Amino acid sequence: MKRKADDDLADNPSKRKSSEKVNGTSHFQEGLLQQAKDYQTKYSTSEPYKHGVIQNLFETHLLRKVRMEIQENLSFTPKETDIYRIHQSGDLANLDGLDDSSLKLLPSLLILRNALYSPDFRDFLSSVTGSGPLSGRKTDMAINVYTPGCHLLCHDDVIGSRRVSYILYLTDPDRPWEPEWGGALRLYPTVVQKDKDGKEIKVPSPNSTVSIPPAFNQLSFFAVQPGESYHDVEEVFAQPPGAKSDGGEVRVRMAISGWYHIPQDGEAGYVEGLEESLAERSSLQQLQGSGDQFDMPSHSMLPYSRPSHTSDSLARPDESANGPSSGETPLSEEDLDFLLKYIAPTYLTPDTLDSVSETFGEECSICLETFLSRKFSDALKIDIVKQEAQLLPLKVEDIESTTSWRVARPPYKHRFLYQQASDAQSDGTLENSPLRKLMTELLPSEAFRKWLQVATGLSLSSHNLTARRFRRGKDYTLATGYTEDESQLELIMAITPSGGWIDNADAANPKVNGSEPSDQVAEPAAKELPNAENKGSEAASVGGYIAYMAGDDAADENDDEQSHDGVEVPLDMSTGARASRPSGQKRSNKKADPAVYKASNDEEDDGVLFSMPPSWNTLALVLRDQGVMRFVKYVSQQAEGDRWDILGEFGVLPDDDEASACEVPQAPDPVAGDETSETEIESSDEDSD
Repeated sequence: MKRKADDDLADNPSKRKSSEKVNGTSHFQEGLLQQAKDYQTKYSTSEPYKHGVIQNLFETHLLRKVRMEIQENLSFTPKETDIYRIHQSGDLANLDGLDDSSLKLLPSLLILRNALYSPDFRDFLSSVTGSGPLSGRKTDMAINVYTPGCHLLCHDDVIGSRRVSYILYLTDPDRPWEPEWGGALRLYPTVVQKDKDGKEIKVPSPNSTVSIPPAFNQLSFFAVQPGESYHDVEEVFAQPPGAKSDGGEVRVRMAISGWYHIPQDGEAGYVEGLEESLAERSSLQQLQGSGDQFDMPSHSMLPYSRPSHTSDSLARPDESANGPSSGETPLSEEDLDFLLKYIAPTYLTPDTLDSVSETFGEECSICLETFLSRKFSDALKIDIVKQEAQLLPLKVEDIESTTSWRVARPPYKHRFLYQQASDAQSDGTLENSPLRKLMTELLPSEAFRKWLQVATGLSLSSHNLTARRFRRGKDYTLATGYTEDESQLELIMAITPSGGWIDNADAANPKVNGSEPSDQVAEPAAKELPNAENKGSEAASVGGYIAYMAGDDAADENDDEQSHDGVEVPLDMSTGARASRPSGQKRSNKKADPAVYKASNDEEDDGVLFSMPPSWNTLALVLRDQGVMRFVKYVSQQAEGDRWDILGEFGVLPDDDEASACEVPQAPDPVAGDETSETEIESSDEDSD
């Protein structure tokens, strides 16, 4: 009778609105709510931090109906940021705001939501987790769909008044999810370390230790714990080439994700001022944890041994007030002989340097193709291809003990393999390799410093060089802002030998099509969910691009918050387009959650200042100002190879007028370098999105 009443209420929205919320607890598996002690025991002994898993949470027939209603009536918006790539619905908390005709399409979903936030189930979860009272008024949930290539990177879910996180899986009930398809919820252990003041700080490991694959009607949950509840969602892997599909919805990870919050004003257990106190404590912990003393790689700018030239001294010896004369540069014959070992001759001629300097002076960024000489680049490619062919260990400690690579950490900021010129560690095999020569001979040399100063018109005082390898299916950097007062010249030497990084198909896709903010529920509208046969170019975008994004003043104050918010990027970033916008503009990036989509206004600028996909033998130079964020997008398992580059950071003397003229880096003009032909500078034909 109770279930009949539930159905009647759901089918009669007017009656439902004038009555209390449907309880829905009769739809949980039989006897579940009486097993709190059993689940509490398992929860309290779980590792790496307390978490729980409940199989068959609801009666199967209800979840089948929910899944069907979602597939037939709800639309989803594709969304990509530095931290995730997903399809998401609106906020299901606002189901009550739909009109009667729309609600009639979602009766089972309404019952499910009310059951999850019913007093009985909230008491059950509170007892299992020891979280204290949970709000039934502040509901917070959305439907996320992960298709091949979708992912969510490492974060701890700490925002505002959250107490418990949960995921209820709605994968295909007739085709059990296979662990090798990816999409698992992964939990990261933490290690306690003491800072310079003796205070204990929890630092997450670069690798997860617990993996929970999706399963239909499975609930995974954990209490939100600042600095401890680190987790991610593994990429959903595409089917291997040539694999046969049965035509069903395989590899579509559908789930309802959400949070339980502390009680609100008027609810039992409400504590006045607690929400504000939690927000302040969360912000304070983030600020206190923003120090980089446990970050790897360490950031250490090495001063040049000789004092820097001023910008005036970079003029050619025969330069006059009437303009420069051709034929000479500040580079000596000895400098040129040294640079010719590495750099294509075209980029050492006065005319080319004039063009490079002029373009950089106007745009504050430039991209130079075929930068390294053919002989050196051929040797470098052989070296990198050989390294990539060698199987790397899986464990961090094994990588660092058996190879010359280290693993960047913590994972809520970045993860990749790296080498630094200052590292003493080496297994001997790479000591004289072309990669090491770039790191230890060319890039830190006084001759290359002179070349950079001529090319940019800047006076450089120090440098920091890092060779980076981003492994497929593992590595990324999240967006962090530049906080120093003085601008910094950044160099990206792109040395990725594999192809397939630019997805031309995505260029034709609209950025947002009828999307709505996540604080609303989209009116039910039929839209076929991506599946194994209609995913189209979904799997083709493999990430790996580097991007510079405009930040806002509030975000600049806390870099750690940036990696947690998720910085929205246009969906065509994988096409190789380089976008820019007028200098001085700042992009709003308010506090948000990495797992919740908030669509930008269609008229809002996308904030992209500079982007470049992985490529071979391409040098990019970018002048980076305070507040500008930088990240490397997660490299998908579907990529043809790993992403390789060398990142150079160069201190700029503060008395350079040229440096202050660039508020933000602008879009580069590609320069096609060639060893035997003259260089031409072509304007980009890509417009801002």
